[in-house]
Amino acid sequence: MTGAEIAVARPRTARGPRTARRGRLGMVVRTLVAIVIAVVIIFPLYWMLVVALSTRADLLGGTLRLIPTSLTTANFARVLSEFPVATWFSNSIAISLSVSILTVVLNTLAGYAFAHLRFRGSNLLFLAAVATLTLPVQVIMVSLFQLVTALGIYGSYWGVILPTAASAFGVFLSRQFMLSIPRDLIEAARLDGASHLRVFRSVVLPLSKPLLAVLFFMTLLTSWNDFAWPLIALKQNQLFTLPIGLLYLQSENGPDYNSTMAFALIDVVPMVVLFLVFQRYFVQGFARSGIR
Repeated sequence: MTGAEIAVARPRTARGPRTARRGRLGMVVRTLVAIVIAVVIIFPLYWMLVVALSTRADLLGGTLRLIPTSLTTANFARVLSEFPVATWFSNSIAISLSVSILTVVLNTLAGYAFAHLRFRGSNLLFLAAVATLTLPVQVIMVSLFQLVTALGIYGSYWGVILPTAASAFGVFLSRQFMLSIPRDLIEAARLDGASHLRVFRSVVLPLSKPLLAVLFFMTLLTSWNDFAWPLIALKQNQLFTLPIGLLYLQSENGPDYNSTMAFALIDVVPMVVLFLVFQRYFVQGFARSGIR
């Protein structure tokens, strides 16, 4: 090796350890930031659990600690015995699953049509659907109430399910995701004589599993936590969902924060578990749809 080659090689060997140290430092910083964010997110759930497993005397007497010394399940037992929590829980499951399934079917069909079909006014219709995202739901509640009353479904499950069975954001997300599906696959299936419905069922859906998971989970979470519309559309106690049941519990028990936190945990934990199960598909669906 000549002197010139050695002179050129020395800076490269000097930069190697420095780059490695910067990489390790960046990894440490990212890990610390992730830990801080995780603590900020998890702490409210942990505090809810602490309050739910503590007595009212501990809360009112100021003896409640971050790490409690004694725990009790009396608050959960009181909530489950005094209120029809199981019925409200099953109502939430029935309504949320129905809304989620209908939303996935309708939104993916609409997304496929906007992404891969060409018809007059498609762009204008898509923009009109996306523009409805700017409207708060409170603006259309009176119209929705008149509609479900005219259809004769007020006070029933269908009065909650049908008005929320599709969403403009779901249509937008489905279109963005399906634009990433190669058009050559769809054209090849069409050349083989497959109808659009057959192409959608046999080609598009198998490639859209992340999208289906995202739509299903987001709709399930939104429907599960929906409070305003079910409160208007339902009138019988036995048809209430968990968010309405939580309001009912607060009105009956007053400022009983221990029981309120116990009930809130029953409402929150299923969605947390569901997110942990579907988080991989959730991230993939957003990544492939082009939304950051």
